[in-house]
Amino acid sequence: MLVLAVDTSTPVVTSGLVRLGSEGDAPHISTVAVRLTDNPRAHAEILTPQILECFDEAGYTPADLDAIVVGVGPGPFTGLRVGMVTAAAFGDALGIPVHGVCSLDAIAQDAHGGKPDGGELLVVTDARRREVYFARYDGFCRRTEGPDVRKPAEVPSEPSRRVAGSAQHAALFPLPAVPVYSPSPAGLVAAISPALRAGRDPEPLVPLYLRRPDAVATADRHR
Repeated sequence: MLVLAVDTSTPVVTSGLVRLGSEGDAPHISTVAVRLTDNPRAHAEILTPQILECFDEAGYTPADLDAIVVGVGPGPFTGLRVGMVTAAAFGDALGIPVHGVCSLDAIAQDAHGGKPDGGELLVVTDARRREVYFARYDGFCRRTEGPDVRKPAEVPSEPSRRVAGSAQHAALFPLPAVPVYSPSPAGLVAAISPALRAGRDPEPLVPLYLRRPDAVATADRHR
């Protein structure tokens, strides 16, 4: 199965082609092509060209895709919707399923590294306003808390034993840091691989904003 994976929930614009297969009962995930660009102000300009570069590098066309996976956040309103709208447009044009994934789950998958018991993990990303988006995972990469948004001081380090995500914000927690800073295409696919392998219909794409956008209509400001 060939999957296009994209994410714009962090300053890093992520796109890639991933091959999903099986080794016995376990999924086998291999990255075919990937593009990562750290530019929080150019998601809309960068994402589609990156996707097309991935196709050119791998020798595939959009018609070869079987599914699309997109990070649904949590993330800032403007950046997040770029990835989701792009993924939905590709899926609609090609008539293939588009699966949404919590972007923090994808980071956790990469940090877990496929270990039978990777240790309890905290994942944090920049929510601006001196806050972080966060989620917590057990040793088998199952989410046990979040996603949510809080000030770093309001997020306990325990019971987590490691932290991953935005390096600047991970450094605020007295935990060993795993060098996984943003969702990867392989991590996005890993987070939804059971549904992909089972051929399940995707859930509706719902962005995880977790709070109101910074920009609101004038009428709303006076309510």
